[in-house]
Amino acid sequence: MLTNLPTILRQANSISLIQEQSVVEHIQASGASAPEALVYLGIFDSKDLTSHISEIFGLTAIQLENTDYQALCEQLGLRELITKYNVIPLNCSPSMLTLAVSDPTNLQAEDDFRFATGLQIEMVLASSDELIGAVRRLYGRSISNSNSKLKEISQDELANLVEVSDDEITSIEDLSKDDSPVSRFINQILVDAVRKGASDIHFEPYEESYRVRLRCDGILVETQQPASQLSRRLSARLKILSKLDISERRLPQDGRIKLRLNEEMAIDMRVSTLPTLWGEKIVLRLLDSSAANLDIDKLGYSDEQKQLYLNALQRPQGMILMTGPTGSGKTVSLYTGLRLLNTPERNISTAEDPVEINLSGINQVQVTPKIGFGFAEALRSFLRQDPDIVMVGEIRDLETAEIAIKASQTGHLVLSTLHTNSAAETVARLSNMGIEPFNLASSLSLIIAQRLARRLCKHCKIPDTSSHIFLKHGIANEHTIYQANKAGCNECTKGYSGRVGIYEVMPFSDDLKESLITKPNALEIEQIAKKNGMKTLQESGIQKLIEGTTSYQELQRVLYL
Repeated sequence: MLTNLPTILRQANSISLIQEQSVVEHIQASGASAPEALVYLGIFDSKDLTSHISEIFGLTAIQLENTDYQALCEQLGLRELITKYNVIPLNCSPSMLTLAVSDPTNLQAEDDFRFATGLQIEMVLASSDELIGAVRRLYGRSISNSNSKLKEISQDELANLVEVSDDEITSIEDLSKDDSPVSRFINQILVDAVRKGASDIHFEPYEESYRVRLRCDGILVETQQPASQLSRRLSARLKILSKLDISERRLPQDGRIKLRLNEEMAIDMRVSTLPTLWGEKIVLRLLDSSAANLDIDKLGYSDEQKQLYLNALQRPQGMILMTGPTGSGKTVSLYTGLRLLNTPERNISTAEDPVEINLSGINQVQVTPKIGFGFAEALRSFLRQDPDIVMVGEIRDLETAEIAIKASQTGHLVLSTLHTNSAAETVARLSNMGIEPFNLASSLSLIIAQRLARRLCKHCKIPDTSSHIFLKHGIANEHTIYQANKAGCNECTKGYSGRVGIYEVMPFSDDLKESLITKPNALEIEQIAKKNGMKTLQESGIQKLIEGTTSYQELQRVLYL
């Protein structure tokens, strides 16, 4: 990015010649802007740099938190320019656009905005940290070299589209063109979802409205409200992308979309359509292997829980089960274990529906129940392929459970998932399926129940002084617990940033195995496990609260304390 800022700062005696050379080298090596390089190298802090530039160029310095820029950015629709240059439009008159910039010598940004809007450009200064945070709040994380050749669609263009007719539905040529307004609108939503780290996108038609929502950090957030008459046009385009039958609107359908963001990065999306009263609701599940964090130290396990998991993974045989509701992070926990086990000496096979994370060196199989190839059939095939470790996506029936149990008893390490609310309930569920207690006792090594809670933003979290929390949960007064700052900051969304796992890790000790012979209920199993030192989900959640990782309100939402 062309800039004269380091030279001008050196000429003003604000930096030395050696510092100028260091800044230029950093810009060339990393592609960072000049203000980012100056702050990164420790020559200035962000506030002092803005003050120096303001004095040298005679520009007004402002704080973005005191401005209402979001509505104008949405109205202008200049997303690509804003994310490319990390600048923020602040005010627009019939002849002038005011831009908040961190580097006033970047004339290319000024020229591009002048060309895009036809307006004269007035510059004001803001710190690079504030601008980067503001862009992140608007559009999510940046995607380098994004393959976004499509011009962003304006609200006026979208409003001028009309509902697709029945005659048109069988041969929608305009929707197959990459530059059609609907195509650009959907592309815009897909890229936004990836930038914001969304796990799902919901396209929902209603009688007089239509909305698009993203599930970010486990919470649905409304992002667009196109006109309701666009319902069938949008669903037709999505069905074309996922190679579904666009003329079939009475039955649910399933498909896939692959979105290529750049030469190195592509996102797979699982598509599900559902006929509703006012049209087809379509949900896209984003399967982003690159976004999955498979570092066990960053998943949220305590040191003791992590060691129990690692010990179970080192056993040559046995069964490790992950339990919890959909979207609780079971797959990531399983793959974290598989990544640790993935060595050239081991033969690892997985049966999944669908394959969500691609790992080199592991034989991953997509099961297809519609053609008679389910988990049980895949598992039988694995056992004829000389396996060391087998992962079954989910134990759904007695047949799969029995084969998995037998595999774990005959020298194989088996990993799988089950939908239960706690580790103790998993034993009761398997027993109710028809698995004999002696088989459970001889095969189960470890059960992990888990949930995902939003992390508090470390930059803006505030103390929570609610006394009832301390009294109700026996938290010592010397501890400080925190709550979310609902206003949020440039680093987060309404006080939260990312998610952390909350775990209940139950190893199978000798006395727990002995107790299975009497077919105890879930409560009795949990009591025995707690005597052996197991922390329940609630206890692990309170520990996260004391550590300042999450808030009491979030624990209420996830665990219902």
